[in-house]
Amino acid sequence: MATGVGVEARGVVPAHDHLGGPRDVRVPAATVGRGIRSRRRLIRVPSGRRSWKAGRVTSTLEQLDADTTTRDVSEQPWRTIVWDDPVNLMTYVTYVFRTYFGYPREVAERLMLQVHHEGRAVVASGNREAMERHVQAMHGYGLQATVSRGEP
Repeated sequence: MATGVGVEARGVVPAHDHLGGPRDVRVPAATVGRGIRSRRRLIRVPSGRRSWKAGRVTSTLEQLDADTTTRDVSEQPWRTIVWDDPVNLMTYVTYVFRTYFGYPREVAERLMLQVHHEGRAVVASGNREAMERHVQAMHGYGLQATVSRGEP
């Protein structure tokens, strides 16, 4: 199941077990740069800190940076919007923003006034699952809130 992957300085090869999950394979330092014989096939162990994936050699750090960047860009546009309602007091809305989101008093009051005067305020942004959790929490506090996709 394991394909040729990078070796760290201590001789650990990241691989996959029979269920497809990650695991580490320990190899002697003498095999670095050559190959080791697995039960099923030869595993090529390149020297240095580079890994082979999908037919091309890339730096592990570059690959992790690229994965993180694409994930952050695709998750960013969701936001939680709190709407104005005639029921809740302004002090209570400020209290909710301070206790749930952990905003300082000034930020919580500014957001509360934005809700009061403009009818809505964006109180959080991030991935969709987190924004849905925030909306559920706001509903638990008795505030009207929705999830919306924002500008990229």
